[in-house]
Amino acid sequence: MADLIRLLPDHVANQIAAGEVVQRPASAVKELLENSIDAGAARIILVVKDAGRTLIQVTDDGRGMSAMDARACFERHATSKIREADDLTALRTKGFRGEALASIAAIAQVELWTREREQELGTRVLIEGSRVRAQEAMAGATGTTIAVRNLFFNVPARRQFLKSDGVEMKHVLDEFHRIALAHPEVAFQLVNNDHEEYNMPVGSERQRIVHLFGRKYDERLVPVEENTDFVSVTGFVGKPEFAKRSRGEQYFFVNRRYIRSNYLEHAVRKAYDELVSRENFPSWFLFIDIDPAQIDINIHPTKTEIKFRDDRTVYAIVHAAVRRALGRFNIVPSLDFEPEPAILAAFAQHQPAGTPPREAVPAWRPNDLGSFNAPPRQSPEGWQQLFNLDQSATTVAPEERTGTEPRVIPWREHDGMPGERPVFQLHGTYILAQLRSGFMVVDQQRAHERILYERNLKLIEQGAGLSQAELFPRHIELSSADFALVQDVMPELRSMGFDLEPFGGRTMQVNGMPAEAAEEDPTRLLEGLLEQLKHERGTLRNERHAILARGMARSMAIRPGRVLDTTEMHDLIDRLFACDMPYHTPAGKPTLITYGLDDLNERFER
Repeated sequence: MADLIRLLPDHVANQIAAGEVVQRPASAVKELLENSIDAGAARIILVVKDAGRTLIQVTDDGRGMSAMDARACFERHATSKIREADDLTALRTKGFRGEALASIAAIAQVELWTREREQELGTRVLIEGSRVRAQEAMAGATGTTIAVRNLFFNVPARRQFLKSDGVEMKHVLDEFHRIALAHPEVAFQLVNNDHEEYNMPVGSERQRIVHLFGRKYDERLVPVEENTDFVSVTGFVGKPEFAKRSRGEQYFFVNRRYIRSNYLEHAVRKAYDELVSRENFPSWFLFIDIDPAQIDINIHPTKTEIKFRDDRTVYAIVHAAVRRALGRFNIVPSLDFEPEPAILAAFAQHQPAGTPPREAVPAWRPNDLGSFNAPPRQSPEGWQQLFNLDQSATTVAPEERTGTEPRVIPWREHDGMPGERPVFQLHGTYILAQLRSGFMVVDQQRAHERILYERNLKLIEQGAGLSQAELFPRHIELSSADFALVQDVMPELRSMGFDLEPFGGRTMQVNGMPAEAAEEDPTRLLEGLLEQLKHERGTLRNERHAILARGMARSMAIRPGRVLDTTEMHDLIDRLFACDMPYHTPAGKPTLITYGLDDLNERFER
């Protein structure tokens, strides 16, 4: 019987290993950037084309390589970082496995230019599918440039599993952000499809965060600093009021290496207890420095997982550091001791003449409901079932009878008494309305959200949103990912009434706003829509339309505390029941609750 077990050729073994190390273009970006950091680079330039499919090029001004090293670096398990296993306990470099370049060269066409500072000439190496095609001397600048072309050219199945350019570029940006945040002492430049996305000079950690995420983050950050003999924790956490509904700005770095840790995340989230709801996510950029002998990073090829020898102590110190930082800046929950309007009125009688009246809540504007002018729902269901009305209780205009079913007209006109059915506002949040068989409680914010959602959805589908021009155009600086997302949903935004155009770099110019949102802050409104999109991640066209309509409705809906007069309360209820689905918000939460007289009689033991 013939022998069955054989040693695989090197190029086949490299392709198999590449499946773990290089999963997508972003994986190659991470490995190349980390190599540049380990080479002592002071400036790194990343060039990407077609989200990394066509080209990934990294240029650094590090120490460079000799001719022998330039060839050897593409061999499996070839590394300059360690010599023996014990070196892992004192490791502070990014790489150490010696697999990255071998894996990349196995599935791409790679060209390397490198020169050491003390040498007159450098070396050029061309390698394709693990096979060296050329090696020659060349003149060039000190440092190393690696160009990776046609990733997965010889593994077409892997190439077919890549996502769209937008999705893959987002992953590339994520890796770029992580490396750039960990090393503010290094200047970084990113060029995407011949367009410069970033050009960041050397700076502090705070400056690097602002460069990556925008100037608005400068006021959102709270510094964290805790130094002990065992571990030090520095960096920044976000103020609770700027927490978002989606993840994306949570960064842990251990010895300047980005890691993921649910355990440490729990420590930070616990520090935000009573400050941020569990559905929202605060930002944090935390740098943990610890003796390498106290950690194990040799767990996974991506090196984003880590084990602490004393994880409980690390947990306690991280939690205490964040908690102390939040407390130091007086970020504590406030209690609402707002007195009732009747108390305010009594107090006003004793104020000195000329004292301006205290305004508990801002006045509610009638146009907060927008311009949704749909007529009441022409159906025998809905209100008629809700009120348990019989035929005699419904006012029907003879000229409007079109069949056997009566026209259900606005609820306040029943019994021939327009506007007389009593309504009452409770705590500036709920509307109580009398029904024939009891009463109902309407959540005014949720009702308005349902109204705006259906209105916005129709505007997006019809492309008929009205825009009000800004007297002076305003500018919004976005992150690269948000800027790309805005461009992707630009048709839908214009359908809702946004008049936006790129202004240069990652800045968007706002020339006009939706007519009903003219007085809103465009930055807050646009960021809310983007957060909704990122949180729900809709991919189909109809899904994106619904997500945008939902986000716009949530941002524009009247907030609890808005005082409504009787006409406005009647109008809100009429518009609610003109909706196709009046009983629930787009998220499925109830807009109203009904109580029957039988329930009240039972509670009062009648």
